[in-house]
Amino acid sequence: MRIAIIGAGAMGSLFGSMLSSVSTVYLIDPFEAHIQAINKNGLIVEKTDGPSETYHLFAFTDPDKVEPGVDLAIIFTKSCQTEEAAKTAKLLLGQKGLALTLQNGLGNLEVIEKVLGKDRAVAGVTSHGGTLIGPGHTRHAGQGPTYIANSPENAQSLNRIVETFRAGGIDVSLSENLDSLIWGKLLINVGINALAAILRVPNGILGITPECEKIMGNAVSEAAAVVKALGIQLPYKNPLEQVRKVCANTAENRASMLQDILKRAGTEVSVINRAIAEKGKALGIPTPYNIFLSEIIEALEATSEKRI
Repeated sequence: MRIAIIGAGAMGSLFGSMLSSVSTVYLIDPFEAHIQAINKNGLIVEKTDGPSETYHLFAFTDPDKVEPGVDLAIIFTKSCQTEEAAKTAKLLLGQKGLALTLQNGLGNLEVIEKVLGKDRAVAGVTSHGGTLIGPGHTRHAGQGPTYIANSPENAQSLNRIVETFRAGGIDVSLSENLDSLIWGKLLINVGINALAAILRVPNGILGITPECEKIMGNAVSEAAAVVKALGIQLPYKNPLEQVRKVCANTAENRASMLQDILKRAGTEVSVINRAIAEKGKALGIPTPYNIFLSEIIEALEATSEKRI
């Protein structure tokens, strides 16, 4: 397969490295120093279970340098960049090519569908964790299953994607319940991302510190109440227990929102904790913890240039 990864930060680079052994992979990202480092020295990936490895991939800041006709475009950008990423995918995809979003939060699939059409866009979630250490250098900070929503009209393409992912060492399955996938991942992010960013700690600390777990538990409980009111079946029985499990499995990982705050960049809080707060308001469900976590992250964003 020819695969374009649009958004080659920690997760995009990580997936690119795994898929590069079985596919032709193109990394596309505006972070010029990162792209230059990959082209000069290769992509260095620190493994969770072994020494670092270096991968040599095609990497570009300008998507026009990628020959059109790719089979798969994987979108890993921040949610605020989804529409632009979808437009890039539209330029690069072949006639039967698909765009797959493995992004965080709510609403990304709908944005991509508006650009590409419902028959060209699919959604998935992944439990892998990645941390960008520096230009051309990422850490594989946690492993877990990846799920892609099944689509009968795209059965042949999806089966090919699954085979390719598995050949690259990615544990992937097709799922019949898209809402369950997205909301299941959302609750994980609700529990981990904002709190890790505010406290500036790796994921593992949240699950072993009672003071952290109290806040995490309340935020997750609010989100679970919203999910119940929407009639959505989560892919696990105990949301907080699942969040604890992910914290343990990605103990050394720096959550994506923490990485954004440390870089003084915008975060995805609007499609995670703030999304829960807005859904809760519409349903008449109190979400004080998610509101507060959202407000703190938004205040951190607003004061990023004044930080001591």
